[in-house]
Amino acid sequence: MEINGAMASIVAGAPGCIVLNRVIGLGLASPATGADLEDILDQYERARAGRFFLHLHPEARPPDLQDRLEAAGFVSARAWRKFRRPAGPVDKRASSLQIREVGPEHAGAFGRIAAAGFDLPPRAAPLVAGLVGRPGWHMVMSFDGDEPAGTGALFIQEGIAWTDWAATRPEYRRRGGQAAVLARRLEIAMEAGCEWVVTCTGEAVPGDPQHSYGNILKAGFEEWTLRPNYAPAPT
Repeated sequence: MEINGAMASIVAGAPGCIVLNRVIGLGLASPATGADLEDILDQYERARAGRFFLHLHPEARPPDLQDRLEAAGFVSARAWRKFRRPAGPVDKRASSLQIREVGPEHAGAFGRIAAAGFDLPPRAAPLVAGLVGRPGWHMVMSFDGDEPAGTGALFIQEGIAWTDWAATRPEYRRRGGQAAVLARRLEIAMEAGCEWVVTCTGEAVPGDPQHSYGNILKAGFEEWTLRPNYAPAPT
């Protein structure tokens, strides 16, 4: 739904599902107001969505929006680190799993693996599976023989590629699958003539590392920007 120009993605009854429950663009179309913040909190509370993220854009208005968020009951949460790299040659990554781009025949498995990897409820799996075959989306999976092991998506628009939905079933981890899936997506971006490839993961903080961080840097990405996140204060 839209709230004063911001997009609020709400999945009812999915507490803590910050991948899907989040607000983007607040304060860009017009200055955010206290009523907007109250409306946002009310909409998520009525949907029983629990914790959600509100992304604070550096150009959001008014200039004191961060202070207004805190006054309204939001607290700073872990930021998301954005990365970028030119769409160029990719080093081959060795893996004991087979890597290939997939179509609708594997949509169900893609949705189940990705949903589980992002701690989404099982009923969210069809939402992720629905991306398979949509314009601009390229879906890559790893396999152990015929058994689906991992996932990774690539979205391309206007010469820019974005990677997302990288997940591996626990029993297939530490076999090089995620690095190889990422390398294949970078190849697809290069073959499509993209100029840049962009991705993100949670900010690395002491004592709580993000496992994707190392794979992203090894694939030639550079740290780019931080996306500040705010969430409702715990009750």
